[in-house]
Amino acid sequence: MDLRAKLQASIKDAMKAKDSARLSTLRLIAAAVKDREIALRGGDNNGELTDADLMAILSRMVKQRQESAKAYEEGGRLELAQNEEDEIKIVQEFLPRQLDEAETATAIDSVIGDLGATGIRDMGRVMAELRERFAGQMDFGAVGPMVKSRLLN
Repeated sequence: MDLRAKLQASIKDAMKAKDSARLSTLRLIAAAVKDREIALRGGDNNGELTDADLMAILSRMVKQRQESAKAYEEGGRLELAQNEEDEIKIVQEFLPRQLDEAETATAIDSVIGDLGATGIRDMGRVMAELRERFAGQMDFGAVGPMVKSRLLN
């Protein structure tokens, strides 16, 4: 089942279960996807989103909620931080499983080996390949320094 169908099915299930918190988060996801489709209309792909586009939208939503939760915690608004954490869990249901640290390290080593990367000048190629192969499966903000350290050694 593709991501859109899974999202629509989840919205229907949340409506039937009268789970308003889940339903509102699912509707936020659907609205973000629709906004992106509208923004892409008139281009070469007629507003059609690829799976990579959808993963990018969902990853951005998770990152925004993580930042909001952190700000709420620092401000002493723990109930709002918990709401953000709950939304993160719902959004992550539609993302592929995140690689753990060992799997990420193995993936980095594999890509470096496949590309024959030898120095820091190859970092852009390595990061581009990682994004292509592992979209939505790793935090590229954390991966960048790992790639850099491996290329410098």
